[in-house]
Amino acid sequence: MRFFQFSGILACTTAAFISVAPIQVEAATFKVISGVTSIDHDHEDILRSIGLILTGSNNTVAPIPSNYLVGFNIEPASNFTFSDEGGFTPLSGTIENTGTVTFNNQITVGDFSIGFAPGRTVKDASGFVLRDTYSLNTILFDLSLPEPVVFDNQNLTIPDVKLLVSPEFANILQKPELTGLFAGTARIDAEVAAVPEPDSVLAVLAVGAALLATRFYTRKVKYT
Repeated sequence: MRFFQFSGILACTTAAFISVAPIQVEAATFKVISGVTSIDHDHEDILRSIGLILTGSNNTVAPIPSNYLVGFNIEPASNFTFSDEGGFTPLSGTIENTGTVTFNNQITVGDFSIGFAPGRTVKDASGFVLRDTYSLNTILFDLSLPEPVVFDNQNLTIPDVKLLVSPEFANILQKPELTGLFAGTARIDAEVAAVPEPDSVLAVLAVGAALLATRFYTRKVKYT
């Protein structure tokens, strides 16, 4: 028996085994792929109290729940990952949002990016921040630790996250005393997808290699 024939038989056997007994891998890591970040009505009232009046919005969506103020689409460009082992455990990346809001017909902010910023010292902050990437390109709010997270392997809900005015935003407003001021709450309702573990990726590669070897063997037999 020639070597390529033996390799072909082995590949066929491997492919058949995989088709009969697929490898089951439980994914413990997930990635945010879409959804909505919503801001509540109190946010508008609190900002109005410090002189910021909402005068317009663009490319926003319906908030979740409907009695919130405004919603921002979560973009596929988001690369935020987390683990479900031992509860909700953020790992890396950011949640990218589209949509803008305008205050006083002068300041337009939006296309928000939510992620971790080490070294934040604002009281009660979690280290996560909401950054404007549309015009100011700075952190607008520090985020508090969320209320209990709801997760069912397909959808992630992070409710009642407090928005705390950042030192950067307070300085832009020329009111440094606003640093840490509670400015409303945000909520994230996201669809997620499992991130394959390395073992499952190797299993897929093994199947592909087996199928390629089978095809090679069939061609060899045909033309030998």
